Amino acid sequence: MAARSWLFILCLAVADAGVLQTSAQPDLKGFISIDCGLEGKTGYLDDKTNLSYVPDDGFTDAGTNHNISVEFMTPLISRRNYNLRSFPDGERNCYTLRSLTAGLKYLIRAAFVYGNYDGLKKPPVFDLYIGVNFLTMVNITGLDGAALEEAIVVVPDDFVQVCLVNTGTGTPFISGLDLRPLKSTLYPQVTETQGLSLFGRWNFGPTSNTEIIRYPDDPHDREWVPWINPFDWTVISTTTMVQNIENDIFEAPSRVMQTAITPRNASGNIEFAWDAYTQPKDPTPGYIANFYFTEVQLLPSNALRQFYINLNGRLVYNESYTPLYLYADLIYEKKPFLRYPEYNISINATSNSTLPPIINAIEVFSVMPTINVATDSEDASAMMAIKVKYQVKKNWMGDPCVPKTLAWDSLTCSYSTSIRPRITSLNLSSSDLRGDISSSFANLKGVQYLNLSNNNLTGSIPDALSQLPLLSVLDLAGNQLSGSIPSGLLKRIQDGSLDLRDGNNPNLYTNGNSCKLVKRNNKLVIYIVVPIVLVMVIVPIYLILFYLKRKRLGPRSNSTEPQNEKAEYASKNRGHMHSSSLQLENRRFTYRELEMMTDNFQLELGRGGFGCVYDGFLEDHTRVAVKLMFKNSKQGDKEFLGEAQILTRIHHKNLVSMIGYCKDGDNMALVYEYMSEGTLQEHIAVPKIFRFYVHVNIDIVMCRARVSTQRLQSTSHP
Repeated sequence: MAARSWLFILCLAVADAGVLQTSAQPDLKGFISIDCGLEGKTGYLDDKTNLSYVPDDGFTDAGTNHNISVEFMTPLISRRNYNLRSFPDGERNCYTLRSLTAGLKYLIRAAFVYGNYDGLKKPPVFDLYIGVNFLTMVNITGLDGAALEEAIVVVPDDFVQVCLVNTGTGTPFISGLDLRPLKSTLYPQVTETQGLSLFGRWNFGPTSNTEIIRYPDDPHDREWVPWINPFDWTVISTTTMVQNIENDIFEAPSRVMQTAITPRNASGNIEFAWDAYTQPKDPTPGYIANFYFTEVQLLPSNALRQFYINLNGRLVYNESYTPLYLYADLIYEKKPFLRYPEYNISINATSNSTLPPIINAIEVFSVMPTINVATDSEDASAMMAIKVKYQVKKNWMGDPCVPKTLAWDSLTCSYSTSIRPRITSLNLSSSDLRGDISSSFANLKGVQYLNLSNNNLTGSIPDALSQLPLLSVLDLAGNQLSGSIPSGLLKRIQDGSLDLRDGNNPNLYTNGNSCKLVKRNNKLVIYIVVPIVLVMVIVPIYLILFYLKRKRLGPRSNSTEPQNEKAEYASKNRGHMHSSSLQLENRRFTYRELEMMTDNFQLELGRGGFGCVYDGFLEDHTRVAVKLMFKNSKQGDKEFLGEAQILTRIHHKNLVSMIGYCKDGDNMALVYEYMSEGTLQEHIAVPKIFRFYVHVNIDIVMCRARVSTQRLQSTSHP
């Protein structure tokens, strides 16, 4: 049998011959024909097939264009193969073919013509994948060598990727790429878990090696290469159209079926063979063959053409076969043959046959397992959209999660035998992302951790992110985001299901540096709960103040004179000036000290009607909580100083101790000891918000009442 590479060179030379045009016509519906490495935006019309070929600019964003060496630009190589695209960077580089029909069968064909384009005189060896499944190892022999690789597969999504993988033995390249849709009834051997990799598709009977049949003679644009052996075979043919049988599952073209061969010795057999094409990832390929037959001669009534097909001495088909007159028929196997190093086919007449055997054409495929399952299609589409929007320059080629060894940087995937891989973590921190937050992030339904910090993202935070059911950490710190935190995210924050990190966004409704003004939307809760809280909190405070005032007027006073400093402030309330003399026992901090203490207000612990609480450390590494008041808070200087005065004078095991305060211009803050056991809400889990506020505030009132009682007792009994 002739060498496989020689047949591919012949196919590339004849089938792709074309003339460049000034403009390209639209491709036929469903056909994608790419001239890889073609410069510019303009395609051309092939003068033999009348198919439109387009540059590969819109199908891949990697690689560089080259021309083959001038010495190899011969009539044997069509102009389509004068140029190519090589991929010197990255382990995997892919073409993405879109607008497909999910679940449909497609023929995918890739051409490779080396032509010493790089001047190295060393053809590379690399792997070729369809999606996430290995197709073949591309191994071109000789400077003028070429390869044509074709597969028929079921495409599970509305896109398919053809990927070249660098295996360390040269730079991958590609000359041309075609995609053709097939009917779902064609090639029944192709399923969701099994594809076919073409070994050879031969037409018996042509008298010229250049007589390659493809579109438009074959509506599916399969390439039928002549197999000529005039020493052993006699050609018979017809000019009458050969029809396909009803419900034909292969639809061989009439022009292919109009020629056939018989043995030159009428009493002999038709014999041919091929060697197994072994490769490291497929050392024992399994082959499937489709044998095409039709009777091209009108036989007399007493004539009979009947034969058997044998493979290495074993019957391929258990019964004898008689071809139909001018109707295309075939014998095929759904399962691969037994694996042999060499496959010898013999077609021999039965004892009852009066005529020698014939054959019109044959297709030989190796089986291509397609059991590897790609990343969830919604996740994959989202990641491709994110890549395009932000022009991410990472190893983001091919499928995001599969194979594991080629998974994209900066993400983590979950793998299960029952469902397709999902993206669970995406870390794009410090990736120079610019523009608004893409809506595609909201399509990553399995993501749990999303880090977009320290970029240059602008605009508002999409509320759609709150619909990510598993998202537990959303880091948006260090950007240029603006507006308010969406209500959906606020609810997730409040119920404890989401940790939102949004510091260092100057325009995100900030006060001071990073204290966020929370916008409440639940008016019913406000109208009911706030009055109750105010009554339960203000009444005890009033009682305590009243008690302290009486005690200062009495013969005995427990008030403590200032030990560190005395500060006197004037606060403005409703346009009138009020003087207030406040004596504090605690340390006074500047606003700059607060910034250093909290690392520029990095970590927010919580928030309330007064302001936000931040995590901080004193110079002696003591951990503290800094309560920074909103600048536009309705609570003014008087209320601030009142709270500071109360907390300075009261010390009790059930009340947090105040370490110091800040009154630096319009910046006001209180510094408390850090409570390491978490928040009260974490210890009291009540599903209904109304019950939460009622019970919690009752406990607060009871606690403050105990404080008052104990101070009364300490006054009466020193």
